[in-house]
Amino acid sequence: MRNTVHFQHKAVFYQSEPISSSTNEIWFVLHGYGQLPQYFIRKFKEISTKERIIVAPGGLSRFYLDGFSGRVGSTWMTKEERLLDIENYINYLNSVAEEVLSCDKDVKITLFGFSQGSATVCRWAEKLNFAFSRLILHSGAFPPDIDFSGLGNQLKDKQVFMLRGDQDEFINEERKAEQQALIEKLDVQVKQIEFQGKHDIHVDSLRKIIEQ
Repeated sequence: MRNTVHFQHKAVFYQSEPISSSTNEIWFVLHGYGQLPQYFIRKFKEISTKERIIVAPGGLSRFYLDGFSGRVGSTWMTKEERLLDIENYINYLNSVAEEVLSCDKDVKITLFGFSQGSATVCRWAEKLNFAFSRLILHSGAFPPDIDFSGLGNQLKDKQVFMLRGDQDEFINEERKAEQQALIEKLDVQVKQIEFQGKHDIHVDSLRKIIEQ
């Protein structure tokens, strides 16, 4: 007999620096499979300023990347108890946002997902109860099982970007076609940017988005 139980859970997140009177932008950046937030946040060092604060939550499930020791990574979810994992990480992300936004400042919010974090950030965005201005999916995709009407409504008046490298080993023409079909189903404007590179953060593309 399968049962569930509610309990308190403590988790960390990382922030580029404290929010100050100069802060006018906050980016919530969600990492990919096998990454950790304390290292992922470093990839945004070149665009992080006192005005633009980067916040990096982390997947709640950690594991050894190779065998039983050594480097550790994390994941947002697996196929096992996936709906429960989704519920848990959405509650966690909401708590992170509540903590960060308790400063009660009027700031522009960007939601960013890399690789596996793209599906994660979409599921979070679909259920958000606070305003955001921009959604960026980097080297990732809209999940096919999302509530398309719910997410579509959330994104109607937002800037939406998809970034992918022309040498990304995880993206091929078939996957591009699948994503295009999902975008049409969402019925939102998505600006797609292809850069020269592989499956990694492309800072120059992020700079171009910031300038828009």
